Amino acid sequence: MFENLSLLQLQQYWWIIISLLGGLFVFMMFVQGGQTLLNSLSTNETEKTILVNSIGRKWELGFTTLVLFGGALFAAFPLFYSTSFGGAYWVWMAILFCFIIQAVSYEYRTKPHNFFGQKTYEAFLYINGNLGVFLLGVAISTFFSGSEFHVDYRNFSYWQNDLRGLEALLNPSNYLLGFALVFLAKILGALYFINNIDHQGIRIRAIRSIKFNMVIFLMFFLSFLTWILTKNGFAIDENGFVYMQSFKYLFNFLDMPIVLGLFGTGVLMVILAVFVTIHFERTCYIKTGGLGVVLTVTALLLNVGLNNTAYYPSTYHLQSSLTIMNSSGSHYTLTVMSYVSLMVPFVLAYIAYAWYSMNKTQMTKEEIEAPDAHNY
Repeated sequence: MFENLSLLQLQQYWWIIISLLGGLFVFMMFVQGGQTLLNSLSTNETEKTILVNSIGRKWELGFTTLVLFGGALFAAFPLFYSTSFGGAYWVWMAILFCFIIQAVSYEYRTKPHNFFGQKTYEAFLYINGNLGVFLLGVAISTFFSGSEFHVDYRNFSYWQNDLRGLEALLNPSNYLLGFALVFLAKILGALYFINNIDHQGIRIRAIRSIKFNMVIFLMFFLSFLTWILTKNGFAIDENGFVYMQSFKYLFNFLDMPIVLGLFGTGVLMVILAVFVTIHFERTCYIKTGGLGVVLTVTALLLNVGLNNTAYYPSTYHLQSSLTIMNSSGSHYTLTVMSYVSLMVPFVLAYIAYAWYSMNKTQMTKEEIEAPDAHNY
């Protein structure tokens, strides 16, 4: 089956899979968003423990999605992995550190006689939810703004800046997606709390936070959209030559109406989820909002990788820019991986089943205070 596909078709197939996994991972960042709301949505330690346990039972699913996303990206497009992770060293190390302290915090937050104390681990969760998500947004934004690297004829990459990826912070345009993801995660976190916790006080405060964070999110998200749809993009001609094209990402949407439809549908679903939750106080619209986020992020990644576009452009040496054509594995490698990819639905089914099992009933104060309760 897959062996009959051309190399380009396999490359496109894998970029679609990676885009979908990226969308799923962004949705799972509701855990990070919830971590930033622990203090604002709680009035005492019992309520805070309810919040921590609500998202603490889901953070492993986010890690599962992240590992799946990173593994697929590494295997399908190894040149991107070696160029970005080997070159933009400090920004990826900062992101990794933010996620390490998250795992440690859930493990040790309520352990007796822990070395740092409960408040320190809660501060770690706050850092992971804000700084970790922001840096991820900045890193992804370089798909549109470009990075400073050079790839030679042997496919050896050389980073041209001693900041090793942190120079992305010197471009204010990259902040737009960074802050948009931070406030989107907060909205998703609040939606999840409303859906998962049976507590009137937390529900009221969560709805109030959604109203505030939605305004800020829209400000940054619309600014990000305006930026990418009006800027010059990194296009590829039929000979593989990279050149700058006006309104490239706008034309990508117009040239790929299915991708534009996914994007528009996703945005509308997020807005609908927020509107209904605020005005009718329903409890199930995290699913609508979550699916909307998946569709929106998937469409953005498809926009930047398909339709003859360099998805990881170099501003130092334009012809070193990475495309799905020049950065992928061989036809044989992608073919074998494509058969392996047939197991992805089973991983997604596991995530869905685990989600369903843990969310059969809403979390209550009595459950947290039970003598045999396992609390994070």
